Amino acid sequence: MLTDYHNHLERGTLTLDYLEKFIEVAKLNGIEELGISEHAYHFYQTKDILSNPWVEERRFYDMEDYYGLFKQAWNKGHHLKFSIEMDYTPGKHKEMQKFIESYPFDYVIGSIHWVGDFGIDLAEFRKEWDRRDTYEVYEKYFDQVVTLAESNLFDIIGHLDLVKIFKYVPKEEEFLLAQYDRATTALANSKTCVEISTAGLRKPVGELYPDKRLLQMCHQKGVPIVLSSDAHIPEHVGCDYDQAVALAKEVGYRTIMIFDKGERKEVELG
Repeated sequence: MLTDYHNHLERGTLTLDYLEKFIEVAKLNGIEELGISEHAYHFYQTKDILSNPWVEERRFYDMEDYYGLFKQAWNKGHHLKFSIEMDYTPGKHKEMQKFIESYPFDYVIGSIHWVGDFGIDLAEFRKEWDRRDTYEVYEKYFDQVVTLAESNLFDIIGHLDLVKIFKYVPKEEEFLLAQYDRATTALANSKTCVEISTAGLRKPVGELYPDKRLLQMCHQKGVPIVLSSDAHIPEHVGCDYDQAVALAKEVGYRTIMIFDKGERKEVELG
């Protein structure tokens, strides 16, 4: 089975016509389960979780409209998973839990895009990488991976090593592997799956998330996986899945997880 659980409508509209473009590409690419997981910061209902000037310029959705779109799709017979991608925000566990429990999500993705006031993957912040200590950014990023896992609020962690997006990577392998080790230990002790994401192939780093060494640690410690494209346009749904499946099998994975109303099930990897 092939699934694509990480997709965004934000560059289009919250309409059935636009959503069906994603569904159509998924079918063409052999994706048997498609999930839409819009960024939670777009919604008025998450204002008490994450708020900064960059985010506030982009908060323009209401959850009722979003959930209503899924109901339209289901009523038309589309098999579609209902999800959200939430910025994991330290110190906001109660607020995140309240939001997650307010809607019947099939699964919830937790991701880390911010290290303090630093939007690590945003073009607007790219020059900040030259001003900051890469080792310190990585350590703080993986601090959040650990506490995200320990919170046990999320079914999936998105793009586990997104921090490498602009190719700023610590040169000391021992340091890097130590970050990977503590992150995967925390994930192994949680309910959180790791996605193999093809989005990195379309970014400056030019490689899959996560790094092969990091994925190997996940496999060794029994952390389950899902597949994702992190598509922001329909054409990217299921994009480059041959590489994602090949990496998964290379490190030893033979199964992926699928989700339904918060419950997960292990199935054979396509």
